[in-house]
Amino acid sequence: MKKIFIAAALLTLASSCGKDFLNKTPIDQQTDVNYYKTPQDAFSALVATYSVLDWGDYGHIILTSEIASDDCFGGGGNTDGGWRQWDRFQNYTDLNAAAWTKYYTGIFRANTLLQKIANIDFGGNAALKNRYTAEARFLRAYFYFDLVRMFGNVPLLDAPLEPGQYDRPQANPDDVYKQIAQDLKFAAANIPATAYSAIPQSEYGRATKWAAESLLGRVFLYYTGYYSKSEITGEVTRQDARNAIEDVITNSGYGLVDKFPNLWQAAQASFVGEDNKETVFSIKYTWQGLGNWNSQNGNRWQVDIAIRNQTLPPYYKGWGAATVNPKLYNAYEAGDTRKGASIISIEDENLTAFSQGDQYQYTGYYWKKYTPIVGMLAEDKGGDFQIDNYYDYIAIRFADVLLMGAELNLDADLSKAQNYYNMIRDRAFQDIQHRKMLSGGSNGLQLIMQERRLELALEGMRYWDLLRQGIPVAKQAIDNSGMGADFDVSFRTETKGLLQIPQTQVSLSNGSLKQNPGW
Repeated sequence: MKKIFIAAALLTLASSCGKDFLNKTPIDQQTDVNYYKTPQDAFSALVATYSVLDWGDYGHIILTSEIASDDCFGGGGNTDGGWRQWDRFQNYTDLNAAAWTKYYTGIFRANTLLQKIANIDFGGNAALKNRYTAEARFLRAYFYFDLVRMFGNVPLLDAPLEPGQYDRPQANPDDVYKQIAQDLKFAAANIPATAYSAIPQSEYGRATKWAAESLLGRVFLYYTGYYSKSEITGEVTRQDARNAIEDVITNSGYGLVDKFPNLWQAAQASFVGEDNKETVFSIKYTWQGLGNWNSQNGNRWQVDIAIRNQTLPPYYKGWGAATVNPKLYNAYEAGDTRKGASIISIEDENLTAFSQGDQYQYTGYYWKKYTPIVGMLAEDKGGDFQIDNYYDYIAIRFADVLLMGAELNLDADLSKAQNYYNMIRDRAFQDIQHRKMLSGGSNGLQLIMQERRLELALEGMRYWDLLRQGIPVAKQAIDNSGMGADFDVSFRTETKGLLQIPQTQVSLSNGSLKQNPGW
């Protein structure tokens, strides 16, 4: 536990210019003995907390959860370990150690800033102090939500641990979600309600009121679905969640990009670019690590999902992880522009130079949304293709907000739910002839869930959407057979969808950590 909960006393500071609010090139290091004296100290500590969002490749939640879902297999090479274990829900020593370390480091940094900021003199600028506090609490909520979804039973820390406090017991998930809700409500109330068009470019990547409200809606839907609750007790009712999402839809200034394919780098000349009006919150990456493996500021998971070991223009090479299940590709209707914009089809795109090589679980389909694109590469800027990719991850997209709005309004305002649902379908097909009629109850919910699968494919949402519909639904979707032994998957219901807590952490905890069921 000490290796996780005692983060280094040194904080890596960062500059904040251009795309590079989160440019993590180190410019200084200080200890907390002579630190946390000025507003600039607080800001640098805040940026250091944001920087943890970038960590991770092999154990990044988007990769882990897509592989665990029904939309992807493990893939990679014939001898690669880890990816296939996520796919098949198998034991693998410390498979999730990187994720556990990442989130508790981020929580430690947020907690340290929240503890120290009270003693910093902001010269009467209470609004700035409140904003930094709110952003730190947003980040703590973000880290905890990923952590509790993945592991379920985790220690809840609201302050930096002191010596003798390291062996903290696991908290009831209800208490973790309550803390998440409190943090997000504070963030939404204390970050200025700046509409998208007025956000300075230098602040892209920072949490906004709209990001906090959107994440609150996502947390509410997951918690109430997975745990079969009606509300986050004492904090967020369904009406509260509905109001938060409605505020984003109505007042944030965000909206849908006209054409779905243009959201992604693979559109090349038609790519609308990062930080467009559909990007409610993104995790920013930069190429400026320039091959330094100690600098975790590039998108390291992007190379994992690229076509294995070969460049097939416009697609660049990678490791072939998370090969796409043909069932996802075939789920799209004719005329749906999202199909070709989300998934690479080796056959349909006539990529005749492709060679399977040692690709494991080859399906003929790869990710297109986040695959590296020739002409938009880290190597073009002097970086390393494995660690310096700079394509941002859109963590919250306005389309997701609309679909949450549709879901939350099924039992309250069916007309509004239908309108939000129509906006997604109309954009996907570029017409109004493909609309489907929503109804209240389970039938309407199933239509929305199917739309979420198609709209948000390969964006890290599918696994959690399955789990919140119930373990039987998840098993029915994830179980796979009939494609050969390499593709056989059986979801183990005894795990309840939770991942294996790193065994090293369990061993270090002196009995305070208990392994999740089924592991």
